Amino acid sequence: MNMHRSHILTRWDSDYDRGEFSIKYILSGEGAGDVFEIDEYSGEIRTLQKLDREEKAYYVLQAQAINRRSNEPVEPQSEFIIKVQDINDNVPQFQNEPYVSSIPEMCPTGTTVTQVTATDADDPMFGNNAKLIYSIQQGEPYFSVEAKTGIIVTSWPNMDREARDQYLVVVQVKDMLGLSGGYTSSTTVTVSLTDVNDNGPTFQHHLYTFAVPENAAVGTMVGRIMAEDGDVGINARMTYTLEEDLEESATFTIQTDPVTQEGVILLAKVNWLCIAVNDHVDTRFLSFDEFRDRTTLKIVVEDVDEPPVFVAAVYEWKVPENAAVGTVVGSVSARDTDTVNSPIRYSIDKSSDITKAFKIDLNNGTITVAKPLDRETSNWHNLTVAAKETSKANFLSYTITSW
Repeated sequence: MNMHRSHILTRWDSDYDRGEFSIKYILSGEGAGDVFEIDEYSGEIRTLQKLDREEKAYYVLQAQAINRRSNEPVEPQSEFIIKVQDINDNVPQFQNEPYVSSIPEMCPTGTTVTQVTATDADDPMFGNNAKLIYSIQQGEPYFSVEAKTGIIVTSWPNMDREARDQYLVVVQVKDMLGLSGGYTSSTTVTVSLTDVNDNGPTFQHHLYTFAVPENAAVGTMVGRIMAEDGDVGINARMTYTLEEDLEESATFTIQTDPVTQEGVILLAKVNWLCIAVNDHVDTRFLSFDEFRDRTTLKIVVEDVDEPPVFVAAVYEWKVPENAAVGTVVGSVSARDTDTVNSPIRYSIDKSSDITKAFKIDLNNGTITVAKPLDRETSNWHNLTVAAKETSKANFLSYTITSW
């Protein structure tokens, strides 16, 4: 309560006759002389400054009447209390700001979010000055607040974190029970939705194709596949499996990369595989089948161009020294081990004059005498024959001995 200067509070009356102004009134006690004063002739008590109930709610004072001539009390001292009456002069204030809270997504309507609390310095026992009412200013229809308690609850079902993960709720408090003329304050509550496992994994493609060389070592990574899950954290962890009813499944393994959550496929073989991905099942939100998805994976083993292989490692022939030019010495044969089975072409290394005594049919590998042979000059000859694919440069060499 604020009271203006010289506001008359009361008059202290003595039982003694004051007709001749022979009585002098004296005031003592709390606030005497600086907050309150008394008219020494009339006994009227006035305020000297504004009063604030929230600083001091009452004052204990003493008043006495004395004879002006003798300065002696004319009656015993009296004590009285001045109570400061409350007015609504304080704005309600929220406590414990800022307000931050979190609730699980998909929680039922009526789930408690948090409680906001405001206080009012006015007198709670006098009128409605300190009686508070809470209301939502922003956040409907998702949230509501209990008017008397300040408890915020959800009012919208199936709030989806994947669609929106944060809300700002503005709550207003008003004193005077919300009636006209009251004071208001507001606060903001930040509400975050935490994740629940309400999404199953989904492959982005129905078919994935990878290729791997046929000579790849066991454990070679064939490729990576990825299923997407709208959840986060542990709820987005996935397990990939190969279909168990395929005999070929034992040829391949698939592991989950703990960092990226990709499925890592190991080993390689020509095959069509069906891969399933599983999420952690929470049947409160989805059925078991909705927590699974399937895709097909085609692994193609690429042919590695290997050099042709001779049927025999060493060929040995005998030929008379008087053999005529064109005499057949023997034939070599090589085959392409690749699936394409490319044609083979043969040749003799003629880096020395001796090897020039023979020639080879480049198509069938038949070796014939090209020049007369002289046993006394050389009784044996080593020939290096090369076989190569017509479309590739890879080849193997073998040594042929004749004597």
